[in-house]
Amino acid sequence: MNVNSLIRAGEQTQFISLDLVEARPDDLLVLGPGAERLVMILSGRARVVLDGQDHGVAGGRTDVFEGAGDAVYVPPAASVEMVPVGDGDASALTLVVVAAPAGSQEPGAARVITAAAQVETVVGRDNWSRTVRNILGPDDQASRLIVGETVHVGTGTWSSFPPHRHDRESAEEAQLEEVYYYRLRPDSGFAIQARYDIDGGREDLWMARDGEAAAITSGFHPLVAAPGHDLYYLWILAGEQRAMRVYFDPRYRWLNEQP
Repeated sequence: MNVNSLIRAGEQTQFISLDLVEARPDDLLVLGPGAERLVMILSGRARVVLDGQDHGVAGGRTDVFEGAGDAVYVPPAASVEMVPVGDGDASALTLVVVAAPAGSQEPGAARVITAAAQVETVVGRDNWSRTVRNILGPDDQASRLIVGETVHVGTGTWSSFPPHRHDRESAEEAQLEEVYYYRLRPDSGFAIQARYDIDGGREDLWMARDGEAAAITSGFHPLVAAPGHDLYYLWILAGEQRAMRVYFDPRYRWLNEQP
């Protein structure tokens, strides 16, 4: 089993950790009690045992661009075992494990979150249209984590647009750190990730490549895929409160007001 730690709480973030796990048929992934976790199946299938109870086989997509994927929610007091299922190349299992310490809100029950149970919406239009899936949304039972996927199938498109932030506490904004995990098709491509402030802060640009992760702890953070490339990213939010309030850059709010 190959485990790659991409984001570490206490280093890039305050709360969120993210590991990429690649497993083969003889591997057994075991997560004992600890932090609140969500295991996102990027590709492959796995038998899932939660607190000693067999929950059957989860997963099934061949890659993140094929459609929605199953996830497993593991509260702090629970444990999970996952074993790859399949033959030959179909037995390969790729997972992302995201974790955060429990907050003040009671965690939910350990469960498999099926692709069919996820709320999917189309956001934006034209060259900033994308599909957004809430996997562990703010109204779902959990303590701190909020998790979802965004997919652009339409090359060279913009995301997180109009630009928004969530780095301070107010009536219209909740203070949340965020982590992005990127995939691109073809995987040789890249996206450009921006991060900026409008009140005297920094301005940053970097190339986001397939399989990389980035911590976004402040500022507005739009991104755009290179021409000829589809873009996917798993997004994870965490803060002191479990709410989803974002502040849009006032200069671009008119885009949300057009029909």
